[in-house]
Amino acid sequence: MSRIQSFNAVSRPDARLLILGSVPGVASLVQQQYYAHPRNAFWPIMAELLGFDADLPYSTRLQRLQYHRIALWDVVHRCQRPGSLDQNIAKDSVEANDFATFFGQHSQLRGICFNGEAAETLFKRHVIRGGISMPSGIKLARLPSTSPANAGLRPAQKLEQWRRVINDLRATSDAR
Repeated sequence: MSRIQSFNAVSRPDARLLILGSVPGVASLVQQQYYAHPRNAFWPIMAELLGFDADLPYSTRLQRLQYHRIALWDVVHRCQRPGSLDQNIAKDSVEANDFATFFGQHSQLRGICFNGEAAETLFKRHVIRGGISMPSGIKLARLPSTSPANAGLRPAQKLEQWRRVINDLRATSDAR
């Protein structure tokens, strides 16, 4: 079984919103880029919500997220998983990222969005139940996974659910 490691967080200290995936898939690991699979809807959704071209160079897309005070990371730092499916993560192999340090360095954080059910479940199991203190006032929201494996929703449906939640969390954090 393959031992994989996630990427560093993409963030600025003034981030207000953190979007968490579970752990990078094979295409992302090969390209060393978040959401690199060509059919993953993450970048088209973020481009639509934030007003940029989804085909911009990767580094520019990351800069656009940061400009909008959005951080990007994964729940899992290291694990064993064959392939890309979250359901194949060996449960006893999961090491969570260092959220205690992240929360300490991002005092303006107001919301965490989970890119799919697996990210939310892993966060609750390995971070919250793992004893990491959550900063007060943080709203948590699960969004439909942007993965092509989540074929239960059409891209337009995913976009609308992401739009509602992201806009709500951004408005809430801007009001503080």
